[in-house]
Amino acid sequence: MPDHPELMNALTQYRKAAGLTQSDLAERVSVSRKTINTVENGVFVPTTILSLKLAKALDVSVEDLFQLP
Repeated sequence: MPDHPELMNALTQYRKAAGLTQSDLAERVSVSRKTINTVENGVFVPTTILSLKLAKALDVSVEDLFQLP
């Protein structure tokens, strides 16, 4: 069993609902498109700061984007 559970991630859903591409969102939070892609695919767990920036850019709470199962 892993030391930390997988993070449930709704970033793609909220990004698409906002009508944004990965590149659009990346530009809004000052990261690369690849960073957005790796977060959306669960390859990379975002830092607290990036999580807050993503939530603000999408006008949702961090808990809307990321939850523990």
